[in-house]
Amino acid sequence: MAAAWTPESWRSKPIVQVPTYPDQAKLAEVEQTLAKFPPLVFAGEARRLKASLADVAEGKAFLLQGGDCAESFFEFSANNIRDTFRVLLQMAVVLTYGAAMPVVKVGRMAGQFAKPRSADTEVIDGVELPSYRGDIINGSEFTPEARIPAPERMLSAYNQSAATLNLLRAFAQGGYADLHKVHQWTLGCVTGSLQGKLYEDLCNRLSETLAFMEACGLTSETTPQIRETDFFTSHEALLLPYEQALTRVDSTTGDWYDCSAHFLWIGERTRQLDAGHVEFLRGVKNPIGFKAGPGMTGDELLGLLDALNPENEPGRITIITRMGAEKIEEKLPNLIRIIEREGRKVVWSCDPMHANTVKAGNYKTREFDRILAEVRAFFAVHKAEGTHAGGVHFEMTGQDVTECVGGTRAVTEARLGDRYHTHCDPRLNANQALELAFLIADALKGERAQARAKAKASAR
Repeated sequence: MAAAWTPESWRSKPIVQVPTYPDQAKLAEVEQTLAKFPPLVFAGEARRLKASLADVAEGKAFLLQGGDCAESFFEFSANNIRDTFRVLLQMAVVLTYGAAMPVVKVGRMAGQFAKPRSADTEVIDGVELPSYRGDIINGSEFTPEARIPAPERMLSAYNQSAATLNLLRAFAQGGYADLHKVHQWTLGCVTGSLQGKLYEDLCNRLSETLAFMEACGLTSETTPQIRETDFFTSHEALLLPYEQALTRVDSTTGDWYDCSAHFLWIGERTRQLDAGHVEFLRGVKNPIGFKAGPGMTGDELLGLLDALNPENEPGRITIITRMGAEKIEEKLPNLIRIIEREGRKVVWSCDPMHANTVKAGNYKTREFDRILAEVRAFFAVHKAEGTHAGGVHFEMTGQDVTECVGGTRAVTEARLGDRYHTHCDPRLNANQALELAFLIADALKGERAQARAKAKASAR
């Protein structure tokens, strides 16, 4: 029997990747203040996402999760939020058209402020300082003052998340997401590219379909699904004082929900079974995920599922693989077979970003070809195992950045410094993200054709 859970029971467990605040009294004051603030999201919204993810687990939908590697106080603007939302809408249209199934849209937005680090300190020009852990914890400037963890940063993160959510809800429900506006979602940096032309062709076909539907009486006014879309938020549940402070009891069910986001995940570095992050997330009813690297064993996988989803509830768990282009075909099949053998209900999603990071001069970067190779291998493995490649998880932005090398409109290593804006890890730009969407759509078409052939064969 698992020990009784409370929102603070994680505090009795070992924990990694969290800061040591020098001013504990200030930390307690900030936590008490946050606990009085309104929730950022609502339990009913999280339940709706869980139901959609249950469809993904059953092979009836596809998960698109993307956004910033780490949100920034400095780069916060309505235009940046809008442009990332626009690219995600474009990707979703491409995937919906290719997969002929609903696409569940989840942003790494409105809360993705904390980042795990491989080392507690970093050295520049012989000077050693604490590592930057995201704007919710400390500053990116390489000064002793900026790197001191400051609890009041959590209040700034909350306020920015609330403003971001307000704008995202307006975009998703206020008409901006209307399918009649698909042509207007194209960013200037995409216009004229191969992806821009492919997207324009798809939009033209979609416009013809919408005109036919309108003639049949199905318009934006009569059919809300044309005018509106569901859009959910997510982040890594890393800074547990912040997460606990925003955890609330749902008045309709009596269950606990982490109201900082609809979907939370546990990272590769913090998924220890006996540690604080697993302890905290096992008790909230949000849909949750965990990262699975190439070192994950079958016993670890089943142990996490037993702890986090003992009732095997569909839609509760998303396994986000991040194995690297060279290892995924070797490591993933065994995990899939264990899940199938045990009858566990999970969403399989591919994060092709984190295990494909390399150094190019003074810059961290990711090679588009390696990202693409991992995505292709993810789909190939699931095809071979007869299971559903349920989703993808990208670090991307609507800005025209030069952070990942490659793509049809190639970013070269020599151009990395042109627009390298990330505060942490390199992100796909709008062109690269849209290019991947078209490639994934082709893979989903293949999966659909395989399913049809299998159904015909079993009907004979």
